[in-house]
Amino acid sequence: MFPKWFDNWNKDNPTNIFGPAIAVGVAGSAVFVAAMIVGFGQPFPTESQQTGPRGTGMHVQEFVSDLAVYPDVEGFFTSEPIVPADGAALMGDAEGVPPSLANLTPENYERLVTAMRDWTGIPDLLEPGNDSYQTTVAYSMIEMTQNINQNWAAHVQANAEVGVTCYTCHRGQPVPNNVWFQVSPVNSNVAGWSANQNRVTMVSNFTSLPSDYLETYLLADADGNYAAINVHDLESRVANQPGDPLIQQTERTYAFMNYFSNSLGVNCTFCHNTRAFYDPSQVTPQWATAGLGIIMVQETLAEYILPLQDVLPAERLGPVYADVPKLACRTCHQGEQQPLNGLNVIRNWPELAVLDGEPDYSAFE
Repeated sequence: MFPKWFDNWNKDNPTNIFGPAIAVGVAGSAVFVAAMIVGFGQPFPTESQQTGPRGTGMHVQEFVSDLAVYPDVEGFFTSEPIVPADGAALMGDAEGVPPSLANLTPENYERLVTAMRDWTGIPDLLEPGNDSYQTTVAYSMIEMTQNINQNWAAHVQANAEVGVTCYTCHRGQPVPNNVWFQVSPVNSNVAGWSANQNRVTMVSNFTSLPSDYLETYLLADADGNYAAINVHDLESRVANQPGDPLIQQTERTYAFMNYFSNSLGVNCTFCHNTRAFYDPSQVTPQWATAGLGIIMVQETLAEYILPLQDVLPAERLGPVYADVPKLACRTCHQGEQQPLNGLNVIRNWPELAVLDGEPDYSAFE
């Protein structure tokens, strides 16, 4: 087919054509895919939420397919309350009734307990005569939920009535997902910096960042103070003054911010103008909501979670330091900007909306 001299030349000068062929094939495929996307559109459409002024790149982008699927929403059990008649009997001091629910009528009490059993996956929760640790924990968790709904509405209802119930965290399981335990010190033989970086832990989101940021920022020290969330000086080669944050604090802060991003499924621009991190006047409204959330979690841990240390059995405690399981942003949000995609879980449960006072049933009259 080819001239004899050409065949002889190829025989004397063998060449590997597979490498160039693969390169040409890859390049051609890339051009073809690009042409298809331009011609027919993005096969995985996205939606963007603008979080700041136009032209600053402040937006949160998500796949439409991810926004359309919220399986936990379908599992939320709810029912409308029964409006009490004037002078209706209340549960009062009946056996097994939590003090925070003593002002409910028997019908609404049973309705709420039935829902709580479904929300937590504990079929005998608050069963009369059940003196298990779950009863003690339930008493504390009911008050915690009421406190959050009543006193932290600026966080849990920042944009609309949403609220929280047991289901917000539990999602039908006795122990919620995304709880956390103490992980430091990871090396008790090292003085100074606790060598808590470069550890493959879920708390660090499998990064080389510190793993102790949650316990550092959300738990009080021996004097009742919380560590400041800050970074080192913005200028380079600045001599640190006493009390100034070091690079370790900066990396802890980055680890905490990374936790926020993963907990809410957002990026930095959800709260910050990333071209001006240093300027508090350019943060978004969500920054204030997140700040309230930090304080809310600190209070919740101190008043409702940590006191359960001596209540929980050994199998419910942490694997390293046998500490109580703790909550934080991801426990409720579980990767969404609003837990359960902003589902109003408190509407039918006025019993959980107030810590002090009577439930308000006026919306159902």
